[in-house]
Parts: sequence; C-alpha cells; structure tokens
Amino acid sequence: MTSAKKQPSTRRSFLMSAVAASSALALAPTGDVLSSPSTATETLPVSLDTPAGYASLSPDEAAFVEAMVNVMCPADDLTPSGVDCGLATYIDRQLAGGFGRGDRLYRSGPWKPGKPQLGYQLPLTPEEFFKAGVARVQEACATKFGKHFEQLAPVDADAFLQDIAAEKIVDPQLPLGQWFNELVYPLFVQACFADPMYGGNRGKVFWKLIGYPGLPAFHTRDMVAYRGKQFPGALDPKSIQDFS
Repeated sequence: MTSAKKQPSTRRSFLMSAVAASSALALAPTGDVLSSPSTATETLPVSLDTPAGYASLSPDEAAFVEAMVNVMCPADDLTPSGVDCGLATYIDRQLAGGFGRGDRLYRSGPWKPGKPQLGYQLPLTPEEFFKAGVARVQEACATKFGKHFEQLAPVDADAFLQDIAAEKIVDPQLPLGQWFNELVYPLFVQACFADPMYGGNRGKVFWKLIGYPGLPAFHTRDMVAYRGKQFPGALDPKSIQDFS
C-alpha cells in the first residue's frame, strides 16, 4: 500500500518492486487452486444486484473494492486514483470470468485441513472466497472502527489493510491474511500491469510509469539488446488492441 503523501520516487519504487515480485506472488504459492486469472474475455449476464459496469460485485462489494484500490493506489502526480486507473473493473471482470468460477480448480473434495505450504484449501471458488473475505473484513472493520471500510479515512484504511496482510486481524471463519496476500493483492498487481484490454491499467498509465513498451516487449532479442537502456517506444507503449 502507498500513501498519497509519499514522494513520487517512493511510488515508482513500489511499482517496480511489484512488477519484479508479481511473477512469484501472483497466486503461484497456491498451485492450481489459485492460479493466475484467465485473461479470456467473456459475455456474462449481469445480475440485478450488481451496479452498472460490474459483472460480479454487488453495490456493497463494489464500494469496498473501489475504496480499497483508491487506498492502495491514491491519486497523485504520477497516476490517477485506483478506480480511475480501472483497477476495480479488472478485479470485477476476473471474478466474473473463468478464474472467479474456478474453472481450472479441482472441486470434488474431500476438504481436509492442509498444511500452510499447500496454499488455498477452501471449498470455495475464487469469486466466493473474495466475496466472503469482503464480508468478513467489513465486519471486522465495523467492530474496530464502528463503520464500514469505505467510510474510513485513508490513513486508517491503509493501516487496516496492512494489519490484515500481517495477519493481525483474525477471523475464526476465514483466513483473512491468506485472503489478502494470495488473492486480493495479486489481483491488484495484475490490474496495474495487465494489458488495458482487460479493464485495468487504463491509458497504459502503469506501463508508461515504469517504461514498459507493452506488446513489443515480446521481441526477446530486442529486449536483450536494450537491457539497461530505455526501450524504443517505452513512452508510447502498445497494447494488444493497438495491433488488432
């Protein structure tokens, strides 16, 4: 999490470290159970209890997610807010798609207690796990502050998220630390750096911030030749949509 009061160099360092760590962090410790979200776009029915523009999140869940991404990515002179960067949209689309439904998961049980190193061991789809976590976090927030997460001051909301990540907020029904570290945070990182066609990284803002050229980065020989140097076109990155 970052604070709006931190210097631009701090934000840039955070984003660079997130890129470096994302391949190891983004749900990898959990094996196939929480593997990287599918990037396939789908036409999904929108239920009546989802706000306009969302395919999975209910109004209350959307309020939480929007507040969370704005805390984790506050608007400053480097980026717009998390919502304006499309981070909530990306998360919603992943939850509504094959990843959220658990299309690649084995879900026939039996559900026995597993060792921590085995990762996710709940009989829930990632979407169900995400939503259950939001509900439990909101209850914990109401107990601690007497209000919902989206009603907190940014400094309090940031500290609360960090306590969850550090497993200082304990819920008897759900492993909130695992929920945040192995599901929520990886989705946040992916939302920042995925191709904009999937909803996040709107305007390629994060690619521009770290000098990532987008699709041309797949030219391995060029990337080797320009290692340690600015890649041509890094200031004008290209997404999949630019070549379609």
